[in-house]
Amino acid sequence: MSKSSPRAPGSTDLPALPDFAAVVAAAGRLQGRVRRTPVMRSDAFDARAGRQVVFKCENLQTGGAFKLRGAMNALLALPRDAAVMRVATHSSGNHGNALAIAARSLGLACTVVVPEGSARPKVDAIAAAGARIVYCKPGFVAREAALAELLAREPAHVVHPFDDADVIAGQGTAALELLAEPIAFDTVIAPVGGGGLIGGTALAVRGLLDDCTVIGAEPAAADDAYRSFTTGTRVDAGVPDTIADGLRGSIGVRNFELLRRHVDEVVTVSEAEIIAAMRIVLEDLKLLIEPSSAVAVAALLGGRSAHLGEQVGVILSGGNVDLDQCPFLAGRA
Repeated sequence: MSKSSPRAPGSTDLPALPDFAAVVAAAGRLQGRVRRTPVMRSDAFDARAGRQVVFKCENLQTGGAFKLRGAMNALLALPRDAAVMRVATHSSGNHGNALAIAARSLGLACTVVVPEGSARPKVDAIAAAGARIVYCKPGFVAREAALAELLAREPAHVVHPFDDADVIAGQGTAALELLAEPIAFDTVIAPVGGGGLIGGTALAVRGLLDDCTVIGAEPAAADDAYRSFTTGTRVDAGVPDTIADGLRGSIGVRNFELLRRHVDEVVTVSEAEIIAAMRIVLEDLKLLIEPSSAVAVAALLGGRSAHLGEQVGVILSGGNVDLDQCPFLAGRA
């Protein structure tokens, strides 16, 4: 069994979108299957930011990232008569690890197509979770092509890393938990890569706090979501060169539509700002976060948005850091 690939950039054939009810349903399925990650804050960070900031710590999720929510929900949402024995996907790291963990817990075989040059700790985690790894050239187009070739030889149920309604709904449960805190949030910020997290986050926010501003943050070196949002036409990311390896994918079809409908703003940050944000979170909250998480923090600290409120929630998407590639830990400037 396999799913068709997402439409190419510019396509107007829109697939079904998840809604707030789908996020709530996902939360029910995931109860006891994923961690309810902690929410943290820091007086020192608030002083830096000039506002109260609350962090949803998905870096402490099983597998080290929010991705387990979407992968697990996608498998649990399968019809009982689907008779799925094997699942497959393509991933630069965290989604592949998450799908491998979810598949193993449900007794399913898992294969992950991984682009060459992916962060070694993330690739090692995929293998340790029991998945078979098939390598491909970097870039979203190469990933999709390699997965299609694999499916032609070995049919499997595909769980797309972001352009999947059940994956998006599952990712939205992190924001659902964050918004359950007794805080009057007026802004929520999440990083944007393929768009699963920002799409699910926006659905949760709009379902609970419609007047809350939703901001997506992206590396300037991988700004396809920003360009798509500002022009109104979905564009491809190509093969971006950014330290935020989890945000190198192109914005998906469903994801772009949710971005267009429910997100107020997409902002970009530099590579230097990403690295600085990692250091600040380590200093102020004693948390080591991966560069993709730091993109949202950098957007907040850099004042990129004109719509920042006084009570801000930030989704820290993951903590799987390649320590050898982290400049301030490897002793590099």
